[in-house]
Amino acid sequence: MEFYFLLFSLFFPRITMVVSFMFGAYPDNSVWLIWDWILGLFLPRILVLIYIYQNMGYETPWFWLHLIVAVVVFFSSSWRTYRWRYPTNVVVVDDKFEAVEFIEE
Repeated sequence: MEFYFLLFSLFFPRITMVVSFMFGAYPDNSVWLIWDWILGLFLPRILVLIYIYQNMGYETPWFWLHLIVAVVVFFSSSWRTYRWRYPTNVVVVDDKFEAVEFIEE
């Protein structure tokens, strides 16, 4: 596997997949093409882990680094989504949203 694919897929897995597909630099794998597209669209980090495992094995530092990043992203993204969707100045009372005024100290 190319170094640049491994490096860029740590930070931008979907973009790396699309660019590598466009330039024909997709890693060798035994995943069916339909699963390449589905996993690349919904779970690109898992697909990168499959590629690394099939080409380099699980004993390389790249596999463990990608696995750690995938776990951190998975567990940290839900809290950001929750904070983004539900602002702190809204209170739910009897399934109705009521705005709360800011208290200045």
